[in-house]
Amino acid sequence: MDFAFFLLLATVLSAACWIYWRTIIRPSAPDGADALDGSNLPERIVVFLAEFFPVLLLVFVLRGFVAEPFRIPSGSMLPTLEIGDFILVNKFSYGLRMPVFNTTLLDLGSPERGDVMVFRYPRNTRVDYIKRVIGLPGDRIAYYRKQLYINGQPVPKEMLPDLPDDQSLAPSLYWYRESLDEVEHDIWIHSDRSAVIQNSWQVPEGHYFVMGDNRDNSEDSRYWGFVPEKNLVGKAFLVWMNWDSNQRQFQWERIGHRIR
Repeated sequence: MDFAFFLLLATVLSAACWIYWRTIIRPSAPDGADALDGSNLPERIVVFLAEFFPVLLLVFVLRGFVAEPFRIPSGSMLPTLEIGDFILVNKFSYGLRMPVFNTTLLDLGSPERGDVMVFRYPRNTRVDYIKRVIGLPGDRIAYYRKQLYINGQPVPKEMLPDLPDDQSLAPSLYWYRESLDEVEHDIWIHSDRSAVIQNSWQVPEGHYFVMGDNRDNSEDSRYWGFVPEKNLVGKAFLVWMNWDSNQRQFQWERIGHRIR
């Protein structure tokens, strides 16, 4: 019972009111009378709710099938996504899904290695998580001494000589550029933090293995397992705003930043 549920409920209720207004109230109104004026309180309530139907329907369609906004609350995806980023998620990248029920209506694609993906947390599906897709169904994933392996091959990464954006970072933090197939992205590794999880995993069919770009500060598939296909929400593609709650100001340079 999240926002999508209440939006669907409101849309259905306003649709019922709109149909009742169009078929019962409006035809029975006297000639020349304002069709939106009910003659009693119940009718006025119905008409009032009916007026919201087009707007609610548009929001429901856009949010449920096209793009949905999310806010980044933590630093698990640094440096790709910053705390306070407001992002847009493509809702049809992985197929058209019915909001609330999350059933697939039309299969349009599936996650690819390197995608920044939003999904429902497997241990609590009322919570949305965002991580990067590392392992596809059938892959063998391993993580040892802070090195990622996919199907027995080490994932290429190179240390960046200079930290971008002149950020004030801890001396123990190292910035790498990692290559997942054709997707190049930046990751953080903290040299003073031991790799708590060192293991290998076989990704089952219909599931995905995900990790945060802030490798030593991310609770991901290394800790709680795989993401089932039914939990997929969409692919993150754009930062449309950032609000720095510490400094209480907008980070204008983040607007329009493409997520890769």
